[in-house]
Amino acid sequence: MDFTIRNATKHDMPAVLELIVELAVFEEEPDAVEVTTESLIADGFGNQPVFKCFVAEVNDKVVGAAVVYNRFSTWKGKILHLEDLIVNQSMRGHGIGSALLDEVVKYGHSLGAKRINWEVISWNEGAIKLYERKGAKVLRDWNVVHLDENAIKNYIANLS
Repeated sequence: MDFTIRNATKHDMPAVLELIVELAVFEEEPDAVEVTTESLIADGFGNQPVFKCFVAEVNDKVVGAAVVYNRFSTWKGKILHLEDLIVNQSMRGHGIGSALLDEVVKYGHSLGAKRINWEVISWNEGAIKLYERKGAKVLRDWNVVHLDENAIKNYIANLS
């Protein structure tokens, strides 16, 4: 299958949002997506972009995306975080995910990143196998911790 990996543009954001929603459905959280095309454009292509996106195209149609942003590790220094690597379900198994990951790693290397990290849901064995084949180490003894918007508000309210 012929496909192209390239930097996303703001015009790709409607298709990227469709992929994000598809991922949410795949991960059994269909109502969790709050971002909009407008917020993706503003946050990714405004005066101070907070993420970079690569897309995969087949016949001029976006069928995959990788969204990354910069982080800092107190142990390592500059790191790159891969927020999501998404391939349209009908396009999986053709090397598109692998090519997107390659692009992310090349980008991280060009930035001088000391580490590239991301999370993978425990039951996504296909993704885990891909990452391990590529040389990534899946740290199964760490837990992801987050405060959602309501938890942040409650936290702040309980500070006094």
